[in-house]
Amino acid sequence: MYRWEIVRAVTEQRVFGIVRSAGPEEALTAAEAVLDAGLRAVEVALTTPRALTAVARLTERRPGALVGAGTVLDAAAARAAVEAGARFLVSPSLHPEVIRAGHRYGVPVFPGVATPTEIVRALEEGADAVKIFPASGLAPSWLRDLRAALPQVPAIPTGGVTLDNAAEWIAAGAVACGMGSALTSGGAEAAGARVTALLARLAEAR
Repeated sequence: MYRWEIVRAVTEQRVFGIVRSAGPEEALTAAEAVLDAGLRAVEVALTTPRALTAVARLTERRPGALVGAGTVLDAAAARAAVEAGARFLVSPSLHPEVIRAGHRYGVPVFPGVATPTEIVRALEEGADAVKIFPASGLAPSWLRDLRAALPQVPAIPTGGVTLDNAAEWIAAGAVACGMGSALTSGGAEAAGARVTALLARLAEAR
């Protein structure tokens, strides 16, 4: 898949899961729970011990899933994640070297930003979309106002997005939301129920 095709696939459902766990086994369990419930894309945060082991095993076990790596802070981590099988990279902050490294290997990158200045700079550096982070300190109305001036911004609010406000973010113009524990915690049955309910809400918000 080309970069633009991956971006389209990752954002098609308007949400992707974020897994941050105590180890690779826990990460695999959480990721597979949301994938089994119908989610197509999931990010494994590199703050998870041996996270790349989880990325590699998940891509082997679920070849049809879109598995990404999060908390990618430098070019070395970006390349290692791609080699492990990551198909998209996410950062909590803006690192041009991560964007360059991801693009070098045909992988889209979503850097973290929090201000209009950072957003414009990220787009100038070639970001495929921007991660609005942490979204808990903002509101969907903020994104709506931002897009009045910068309608070209492909925004992905992350960090504090909940089942209750995810649809509001989409209605405000977000292309997708990144959701962690609010979506993936509590075991396979609970996570699956949340995914099913969320996808229905997001479909209505489009």
